[in-house]
Amino acid sequence: QVQLVESGGGLVQAGGSLRLSCAASGRTVSRRGMGWFRQVPGKEREFVATISWTGGITTYADSVKGRFTISRDNAENMVYLQMNSLKPEDTAVYYCAVAKGGVATTTPYDYDYWGQGTQVTVSS
Repeated sequence: QVQLVESGGGLVQAGGSLRLSCAASGRTVSRRGMGWFRQVPGKEREFVATISWTGGITTYADSVKGRFTISRDNAENMVYLQMNSLKPEDTAVYYCAVAKGGVATTTPYDYDYWGQGTQVTVSS
């Protein structure tokens, strides 16, 4: 079993920045791909960013490309999401997830562990 705890969410003005952190415990995730997803009420969970187990491959949703950066620290079992130039449409609950394999994947069904989420609210 893997437990994931996200942190770093909050309220920020448009144009501001936040850094989300995800701490994994229970088992090492160093050989697993990791991802960030987000969800707003009434909508499906949306892919944001993913990173391979080596950190060498990253993929982003078009809506965040150039503004968000995903990274990981395998020694600390951590994954991060640096979010810059935030927009009101980035408002959502952000979830960290562990992939079933080592690749970077955009599909929610490829992930088997999820955190509880952290709220990000961007005011205009």
